[in-house]
Amino acid sequence: MSLSREQIAIRVSQELKDGYYVNLGIGIPTLVANYVPDDIEVMLQSENGLLGMGPYPTEEEVDADMINAGKETVTAVTGAAIFNSADSFAMIRGGHVDLTVLGAFEVDQQGNIASWMIPGKLVKGMGGAMDLVAGAKNIVVTMTHANKKGESKMLSECTLPLTGVNCVKKIVTDLAVLEVKDGAFHLLERAPGVSVDEIQQKTAGKLVVPEFVPEMNV
Repeated sequence: MSLSREQIAIRVSQELKDGYYVNLGIGIPTLVANYVPDDIEVMLQSENGLLGMGPYPTEEEVDADMINAGKETVTAVTGAAIFNSADSFAMIRGGHVDLTVLGAFEVDQQGNIASWMIPGKLVKGMGGAMDLVAGAKNIVVTMTHANKKGESKMLSECTLPLTGVNCVKKIVTDLAVLEVKDGAFHLLERAPGVSVDEIQQKTAGKLVVPEFVPEMNV
C-alpha cells in the first residue's frame, strides 16, 4: 500500500539532523514541519523571509501575516527571525541551508530535477527552487513514484525543463526511499506492504536493488 502525504512527510523528517537549517518547498515538503522529532532542534527557513518556522497553527494561533513560501499560515518558534526576501535568498545562495526538501514532477538517474513547469500549463514561475538546488548542501525530493496516469516519474532522463542538474541526493516517494548515485537509483527502503517488484515496474530509470530491502519506519 502506498504512503499518504503525511506518511511521506514523517519519513522525510527522519532525514533532519540536530542543528540543521532546513528549507521546505511547497506541497508535501511543508508537512514536514509538523513532524520534526522531539529530540532534535532544527531551524526551518522560508524564502519569503522567516527563519524559525514552526508547525501549522491551530485556529486560535492563526496570524494571516505569518505565512510560508506557499502562502500558508504558519507559526514561529522561540528565537525566530523575520527579514526581507533578499536577505533570505542571500542565506540560500551563500550555502547556509543544510537541507532543502522539494517536490518534483520528474527526477532522473543523474540527479537532475524538473519541478517547476509542464509545457502548456499556466505556471507562476520557478520561485526559489533554482537557488535552493544550487545553494543547499543536501537535496531531498518528495513526490509520488508515478503520475496520475501510472507513468513513472523516476526516469533515465528528465523530459521537462530542468530546475537543477546533478543535485538530488535522495528521494522519498509513496513507494520507496531511494539514493541517487553513480548514475542510478539505489533502493534503500520500501513502503510497508509494497513489493520490490512494484517499485521496479514503476521506476523507468536504472534501479539498483540490494538483496534485502527493509520497510520504512512510518
